[in-house]
Amino acid sequence: MKKRFLLTSFETWLPHQRSNSSDDLLIELSKLNSISHNLNLLRLLPVDIELASSQVLERIAELQPDVIICCGMAESRLLLTVEFQARKTFIDGEENVLPTKVDLEQLVLGISSVEISHDCGKFVCEGLYYSVLDYLQQHHRQIPCIFVHVPILTRENLPIMLADFLLIVDGMATL
Repeated sequence: MKKRFLLTSFETWLPHQRSNSSDDLLIELSKLNSISHNLNLLRLLPVDIELASSQVLERIAELQPDVIICCGMAESRLLLTVEFQARKTFIDGEENVLPTKVDLEQLVLGISSVEISHDCGKFVCEGLYYSVLDYLQQHHRQIPCIFVHVPILTRENLPIMLADFLLIVDGMATL
């Protein structure tokens, strides 16, 4: 049976950015004919935690995906990075940390251009990831969910990044 994936990407947020590499990667992924999964793309999310989160949570409720992969751009990174956790700091200063339930060590085993990160960036990426993990926990949903940061894509690294991202997608399909 084909797995239903929900994959997300963001808009750009700085004037010098011509595109968001997370969205560029999803566009390239959607061009592949060899994918045996049912990919549902929620592209160009606004760079606003509340707006992006509400759009993604609404799509989760509507689609009932089997797998969720949220993506964001990380300009300063050179590899795909899969985020282990998301943090949220509350008004009273208390911090809550939600880890993914996916065994990331097993997921990325043998994938050359991927590493595990414990720092989701304290920006809209982390806010969205936290919102999705919290929603899944609150609603007792056992949907595997990860966040992947995508470096700037170039002609040279795109084939490797795309191939390794596809390995992540295939790995998530087996969970």
